[in-house]
Formats: sequence, structure tokens, C-alpha cells
Amino acid sequence: MMSLLGSSVAVFASENRLDRSNSMKRGVLIGEWRFCREAVIGGEAGFRGLVKTATLLVALITPLMACSNTAGDEQKLNGERGRPVVPVTIATSVEKTIPVQLLAIGKVQAFSTVVIKSQVEGEIVGVHFKEGQEVKAGDLLFTIDPRPFETSLRKAEAQLAKERAQLRNAKKLIDRYQSVIERGYVSQEQYDTAIANVAALEASVKAGEAAVEQARLELTYCDIRAPIGGYTGEIKVHQGNIMKANDNDRPMLTIKQVTPAYVSFSVPEQNLSEIKHHMTSGSLDVLARVPGNEKNQVGGRLSFIDNMVDPATGMIQLKGIFSNEEKILWPGQFVHVVLTLTTRPGMVVVPSQAVQTGQEGQYVFVVKPDSTVEYRLVTAGRMIDHEVVIDKGMSPGEKVVTDGQLQLAQGSRVRIVEDGRKGSEGENR
Repeated sequence: MMSLLGSSVAVFASENRLDRSNSMKRGVLIGEWRFCREAVIGGEAGFRGLVKTATLLVALITPLMACSNTAGDEQKLNGERGRPVVPVTIATSVEKTIPVQLLAIGKVQAFSTVVIKSQVEGEIVGVHFKEGQEVKAGDLLFTIDPRPFETSLRKAEAQLAKERAQLRNAKKLIDRYQSVIERGYVSQEQYDTAIANVAALEASVKAGEAAVEQARLELTYCDIRAPIGGYTGEIKVHQGNIMKANDNDRPMLTIKQVTPAYVSFSVPEQNLSEIKHHMTSGSLDVLARVPGNEKNQVGGRLSFIDNMVDPATGMIQLKGIFSNEEKILWPGQFVHVVLTLTTRPGMVVVPSQAVQTGQEGQYVFVVKPDSTVEYRLVTAGRMIDHEVVIDKGMSPGEKVVTDGQLQLAQGSRVRIVEDGRKGSEGENR
């Protein structure tokens, strides 16, 4: 009798865990339980009634349990069917040979810079170029009034002609003295004086010749020409101004040569030994990129390492030389510099937008063949040209999500969208 009572209690406890939607059936069970309890209390007289009641309980519980299992299965199936399929774009991890590079900010320097000054004093009577114009070596820039220098040249030439005439006369006098000195008509002293006079006149002729050359040179300085090819800067003096010779306080113009061009940049002193090591194998490539327009880039080579590290900053200055045929680089311009030391083959890379950062570190969502995603932690290395090197956590050929990560979790189903167009669900759709 007590065993039957315990079975009835267990059945009742089981029925209490049914869904509330079965409340009416639960009420029936509770009524039967009360009947059973009365039968037990009534003794053997109610035993037959208790058996009848237990049979009825079993008949009622079995369908209810079947309904409960069926409802749970349907709820699980509906949950799987109701899970949203997330549209994503993907990319495939690939294996590449990755360059080992140092990045820095550099400043463009002109290959050569010339400050134009006047070497003679005079009035500017002509300006033969425009500000910012490209000029070639030898092009005429300024003209200083040549008339005073032409006069000086003619004066020097006349003085030279006079001294040459005097020299010729002195030489003829010596010839005459030689023919009569043995006869005693001319003293030895007179003869020696004539010889000394010839020597002095010869020196005067040489000085006159130098004066003529100086006058001619000063006349050529009246035409100020470009000593190098390059681009002119701002004109500091204009036509009509009086220039002083070699006036350091008042330069006329500055010309900068931009083909080729230098880019000066600095790297930490910790990289110096590695740079010097790789330079033993040949010249190192340097790439200069204009900020804001990565297509504007120029290739060159490392040409200079400074002879000391800056003790204040711990940086060492380097220079790269660039042909700059298209004149992309401009003096004073700041550029992004990439110094390539060597290359490493067999590195796995993915697009940079595929790598996300979470509380546990950097991660990616890997798309599996069943169109679900796997949350995977990775160790990301350097970024090169919008691609990230994956040092640990991925193999070549795996598909990673590049857009749509915010809607994903471990096991989410995805639908691949390519190039912004509506795509299809995965292979097992």
C-alpha cells in the first residue's frame, strides 16, 4: 500500500513540471491523488479503488509525456529554423612572400639648392623668368646694366695697348745700346737701366692683360644665369633695383633641383645593426608615398647613414635618393617612407578588415563548409598594403569574414555576399 502511495507521489511530482498550458489535466491528476489518499486511509476496503485509480493515472500520464517531448522537439526545431542567416562578405587567406620593412615619416630635400646673388654692383635692367618656372642650367635669369663694365673693359684694353707700345720701344732701345756699348758711346749704367725698364714694362703688360680679363669677367657677370637646372622660387628683387656685389643680406633668387631628390628620415637606433647587416648584401630599397594619395609613390635606394645617433632622441638619420622623374616629390614635403630590409616567404595574410579585437585579443570568424562560422583567436603581425600577416592561428586557403562580424557569434549561419550583390547561402543551404 505504501509503495503505491510513493509511486503516486512520484507521478504527481513529475506532472507538476508540465507546461502551464496543461493546467486542466493537472487538476484531474490532483483530484485522483486525493482519491488515492482517501482510499489508503480507508484501509483495505478502498484498495480496489486505489488500483483502479493508479491504472487511470498511468493512462493519463503516458500521452502527456509524449506530448511534452513532441512539443520540446518542435520548439527546438523551430528555434533552429528561426535563427537568422547573416549576410557577410568573405576573403580567402593566402600564402605570400612578405617583405621585412621599417616605416617612418620623411621629409623631401632638394638634390641641390643654389642661392643666386649678384657678383657685381649695378642696376637690374632685365628679369627673364617667372616665379616658380622650371629652368635649365645656363638659362638667363637677370641682367645687370652692362654699360659701366663695357667702359671699364675698353679702358683696360687701352691701357694694355699703351703698355705694350712702351715695351716694344724699350726693347728697341736695348738693341741700339748693344750696338754702341762696346764702343763706349753708352755707359754700362744706361744699358742696365734700359734692361730693367724692359722687364718692368713686361710686368706692366701682364698686369694690363689681367686687368682686361677682369673687366671682361665682370662684364659677363652682368648676365646672371642659372648654374643648375631646377625650379625657381620667389623673386626677391625686381627690375630697377640696385644690387650690391655678393650681398648676403639680399639674395636675388633660390633654385632647387628636384630630379633627383632626397628623402631624409629617422629610425630608432635599435634598427641600426639590422640595417647595416642587410646593406652588406647590396643597396636597400626605399619607397616614398605621398600622404592622402597612396598611388603617388616613388621608388629609390638608401644612400646615406649618418655618422652618429642623436643622443637626445635615440634616432639615427638616413637618406634615400629618388630619380623623381615625374616630380611627385617636392622639397619640404612630408612623406611616408618604407625601407625594405629583406623578404620572408610562406607567410599567411588576410585583409586587414577581417581581424577584429575583443576582450580575449585579436580574432577572426572562419567560414566552415556547412555555412557556419567559427570564432578563432589569432596572433596578428604587421600590416602591409591593407593586409595583415597572421603569425599564428590560420592556414592558407581558409575563408574569413571581412564584413558583417558585428552580427556573428560562434556557430552563426551565414550567407555569402560578393561585391555588394545579393549572394546565396552556403553550400549546404
